[in-house]
This record gives sequence, C-alpha cells and structure tokens, in this order.
Amino acid sequence: MSHQSELLIAAAETARPVRIVKAGTALEGRIAAWAEANGFTGKTGQLLVVPDADGAPEQALFGAGEAFDPMTARGLPTRLPAGDWRLEGVEGEAAHSAALAFALGGYLFDRYKARPERGRTRLVAPDGLDLTATLNIAAACALTREMVDTPAADMGPLQLETIAREIAEGAGASLTVTTGDALLEDNYPAVHAVGRAAAPHRAPRVLEIGWNLDKTDLPLVALVGKGVVFDTGGLDLKPAAGMRNMKKDMGGAAHVLALGRLIMQADLPVRLVVLVAAVENAVSADAFRPGDILNSRKGLTIEIGNTDAEGRLILADVLTRAGEHEPNLTLDFATLTGAARIALGPELPPLYTDDDALAEGVLGAGRTVGDPLWRMPLWAGYRASLDSEIADVRNDSAAWAQAGSVTAALFLQKFAPTTGSWAHMDVFAWNPRARPGWPEGGEAQALRACFRYLSDKFVK
Repeated sequence: MSHQSELLIAAAETARPVRIVKAGTALEGRIAAWAEANGFTGKTGQLLVVPDADGAPEQALFGAGEAFDPMTARGLPTRLPAGDWRLEGVEGEAAHSAALAFALGGYLFDRYKARPERGRTRLVAPDGLDLTATLNIAAACALTREMVDTPAADMGPLQLETIAREIAEGAGASLTVTTGDALLEDNYPAVHAVGRAAAPHRAPRVLEIGWNLDKTDLPLVALVGKGVVFDTGGLDLKPAAGMRNMKKDMGGAAHVLALGRLIMQADLPVRLVVLVAAVENAVSADAFRPGDILNSRKGLTIEIGNTDAEGRLILADVLTRAGEHEPNLTLDFATLTGAARIALGPELPPLYTDDDALAEGVLGAGRTVGDPLWRMPLWAGYRASLDSEIADVRNDSAAWAQAGSVTAALFLQKFAPTTGSWAHMDVFAWNPRARPGWPEGGEAQALRACFRYLSDKFVK
C-alpha cells in the first residue's frame, strides 16, 4: 500500500474533531470568541485550529461555505497539526468522499528532495467507510501522480514495462511486451516509427495486460493509454518552454495502468485489457520526418504533417489492437493536445464519445465523486480537415478547422474499436499551480470518474 494508507485509520480514541462549519453558522462561548478574534467566518476552505487551556490543539474549524464540497478536505493533511483527527458535522457519502479527499491531499513527491520531518496527521475513517476500497482509490491516484512527476530519465519505456509487470503479477494477469524491431514483425508500425529514434535502452514497446480473459461470459473493457515518456516534438522540435514538462506526456499510460490495477483490486465482473504504447519521441538521424507516410496496424496510411502530433499515431496502433479483442467498452486516456487546455483549461479534461448514455454516465460519475469532465463534440464537419491527397489520413488537421482537440479526437475515432462504445479523454495530468491538497505537479484526472462509472455499470 502507498503512503496514503498512513493517512486514514480505522479508529483512534484520542482523535480531535474537525468541525465542518457552514458560513453564517452561530458558534458558542469561547469558540465563538476565538473564531471572531481570528476572522473565521466559515468561508470555503478556511481552517482555524482552536487551542485548549494549555495552548495545545483541541479541535479545528473548517469552512464549508454555503454548501460543503468534500474535495476541499484535500487541503487538511498539510494544514492540520500532527495527530489524529475525526470529521464532525458531516455524515454519509459526503463524509466518505471527504475521507478520500483527505487521503488524496496527503500525496507528496519526495523521491529527489528530503523533506523536513513533521508529525503524522491522520484521519479516523467515518462510519460505514470501506477503508480498503478508499485506500485503493487513493493509491491509484498517487501512482498516477508519481509516475507523471518522475523525470523522463527515470521513467522511460522500460520503467513503464516494469510497473505494468508488477501490476499484472499482483493481480494474476498476463503481460505481453513487444519491443523494438519486433513491433514491425507484430504489426505496430506507427508505434515503431515514433519510437525508433530513441536510444536502444529506451526502445519503443507495446504493453498489453490481460485479466479474466478466459471468462468469456463477462463483458470486456479495454483501457488504452498514451505513453510518450518524453516528447521533444521530434524533428518539428518544441521550443524550450514547450518541452519543459514533457515528462508528463506519458500521463495517459499512468492513468490506464492505475485504473486497470484498481479494477482488478475491486474484482469487477469484467474481462480487462490494458494497452500502453510506450515511446520516446526523440531526435536522431533515424527520426520520422514531416512528409513521411506511415503505415498503421489498421492498414490506413498516415501522412505526417507534424512530428509533434505523435501521440495519436501510437494510439492508432493500440486502439486498433484493442478492437481485435471486440471490447464492449473502450476508454482511452492521453495528454494529447494543447488545444484542450485552450478550450477548457488545466482542471477540466474534455470527454469525447458518440455514445450519449456513456457520456452521461461518465459525467454523472464525475459529478458524484468530484472528478469533473466536460463533453466536447466529435464534430463531423471537421473530418475533412484530416483528408490527405497522398495518404488515407493526415496526422495534423488542416488549419481551417482550428479545433485541435476535436480534430485529434476525430483522428482517433478512425482507429477506435467498432464494437461496443468508445470514449477518449484528453487529460492534462498536471496541476500548474500549487494550493493545499493540490501541489504543483502530476494529477490524476477522470480516473476516479471512470472507476465510479465502471463500478456502477458492472455491479457484482
């Protein structure tokens, strides 16, 4: 279990209360006087520690604003004094969500930097909370964030393979790895083309986890992730500012590996396939070029207009592979376009699907668990922007279409499985600003929403 397991505990007799206080709530006695003296009004996220007669922390007041958002509890682990605490003034699902938020907020990436020792802050699990399931969700998000936070030198294709192997072995699942020139033999030409410029020890590979595949009476779920461990842009080289955070370009792979582990831990009644294309988009004499025509696993030829639109190329091959399993549901995650950030910013990933029921299910699950997405259109009018005069499709849409996130999704749709439903999530996987519970760095987005959707859809 991850560090998150140390943040939630089953019980503690000496736990002090964290009182959830709505704005305008009348407090009493010395608590009221202390709150007034310190300007505590119940504003959302406001925290006030109340001392006892000896000056030691006795309780804490936590502002809920007009209505309590459980996700604001992410800010508590790093702001409360050390010791054991319990929630007061919130019950049921809201309390359970706040406990998960507390575990999410305790994430700390300290692989490369020693942190000052501080006492441990823990929260007693509210009544009725499934502690194991909650910690598994927190650990999945922590795994995603840690993988994204780790620099590319230490999170290459081999490291993605190692993590996939550990996950598969832990669940009794199979793992198939296709590496280097074997990608050509096994018909992953686009993955090979994008990754072939990397150093030999960072050779491209396709990772495929299979779980419960012999249980043919169960529906099959395919998870597909973009694993570009570092994106220079290729020969269409990114500027320095654009390259700085490209260690996070494997965020899609991190999401599907963590989500896959979560599905297997929960023993959802499904067959599961997790597919990751792990490559480095490097620059060398053998890098693929603007103007090249690439083959794809599906048989469609792809004209390269921009080597920095590489994620959709590797996804084309692994989406095609997913389709060979005839899945009932396919979900892909990718840090695919800057255009998605221009449209919706860093905190709200777009969701693309032509299945209205799937869209409503995932969006509704996101609202329930505080993991938001926004549906964007697969606008048919822009499909012509992907037309090529000399190939079946181009990887960079014509400038007239402008809607870069939409056209990227339309490109993927050409390769998505035709059985069942498909959804694409263009995640940012990053917090660009630090705030309590959301440190700057890697972030899990849409993972909890998708897990909740799958858990509700495939009930044991």
